[in-house]
Order: sequence, then C-alpha cells, then structure tokens
Amino acid sequence: MTTATAPLSTKTGRSHPQESLFAWLDSQDPLAPEKKPDLSHVWVVAAEIEVTPKIARVADFRGSFKTAEGQRVDALEVYCKGCRRPYDELRGDDYAAKIDNTHLIGGDQSKRAKRKIPIPPANARIIPGGTINRRGIGAYASGVSRPKR
Repeated sequence: MTTATAPLSTKTGRSHPQESLFAWLDSQDPLAPEKKPDLSHVWVVAAEIEVTPKIARVADFRGSFKTAEGQRVDALEVYCKGCRRPYDELRGDDYAAKIDNTHLIGGDQSKRAKRKIPIPPANARIIPGGTINRRGIGAYASGVSRPKR
C-alpha cells in the first residue's frame, strides 16, 4: 500500500492552500483612517410617464418597461426608498435607520404608552373561553392551521 503526499504549504502547514480565517485582520492597517459608514438616503422618484397601449401591456405583465431616449418624465413625489419619507422632510439629514432603528418601531419602547384594554359596555357579561391550541399536531388535526373540510 502506498500513500501519496503533497508538499506542505509553508504558510499554512497544510497540503492544500486555504485562506486563513483571520486574513481580514492582516489586511487592515491599524494606522489607516477608518472609513465612515454611508448614512445617506436612497432617493427614488414616483413618476408619471405616458406610454402606448403596447408598452402598457408589457409594463403590466413584467413590472418594467423601456422608455424612449430624451422622453420627459413628470415626477409626482421624491422620497427615500428605505424609510418612505418625503425629500422635503429629510433634506440634509442622515438616514436614521442606518444609525438606529428605533424610529421605525415607534421610538423608545420603555417610554411608549401601553395599550389600553377596551372597557366593555355596562350591560355586557364577560364569559371566559377555553384555550386554543395553535401549535403541533393537535392544531393541525383540529383545523386551526389548515382550512376545515
């Protein structure tokens, strides 16, 4: 029985070349200035373009179409693609979602008002119901997660 051996790589000590898991640490110069993250908005324009019936059919089917060169496009609204807020409100501001997402969830959750429990009418009577199993095979068999036959 013979065994074939390949010469070991002097850098990794392995018979096959493999990039180090920490190669990205070696490539960074500790004295190099850090790159600032891009905090700008991605602006998009809601547009109104007059097209022929043939192009309208293609646009409806594919969701996109090609326009003629030099065609004038009427801009209906300019807004940020990520946060969907208008250009007038955000002009010159950084994109808040790239800094912190708290504005997307309604602000700081510890300061947010709690949901109010609705007060039933004076002549209503509350009757406690049973629990509903929404998970597992029991839920599937009882028709919670699938339509009943």
